Amino acid sequence: MAENSEIIEVLNDLILINNDRVEGYQKSFDETDASDSDLRTLYNKLADDSRQFSSELSSEVTSLGGEPATGTMLSGKIYRTWMDVRSAFSSNGRQTSLDNSEFGEDAAQKAYETALKSDNLTADLRSLIIKQQATLKIGHDTIKRLRDAEKVAQ
Repeated sequence: MAENSEIIEVLNDLILINNDRVEGYQKSFDETDASDSDLRTLYNKLADDSRQFSSELSSEVTSLGGEPATGTMLSGKIYRTWMDVRSAFSSNGRQTSLDNSEFGEDAAQKAYETALKSDNLTADLRSLIIKQQATLKIGHDTIKRLRDAEKVAQ
């Protein structure tokens, strides 16, 4: 049972990072100008990905006899407050939004890398986490590419 509790803790950490990601992208969507429809569409997709990932991970936690995490991490809440302060003083909303998004994507990648270091994951769980991480990496790379293009355009 101790092994299950360690696995549940790893999965719940991933649930929380995905919940943070949903909240962050919802906030970014709400604060992005309607003329930046490409970003608004991307932010919706990335939030939807994390909703799906949280659901998949929650099912795994339940099947292991655990209680799936809800809410977001305190660090995510602090980060979103910092985003508010930063965007209030920024003259380039698109650039700031992309910078903030990349910071969040880096945090998600680190969380998944940490989870994969667990020796207690079953092969199926490891496969699920790798699959989710690969999708998150695509989102990360898209954000980074748009951010870099925005810097060049300025």
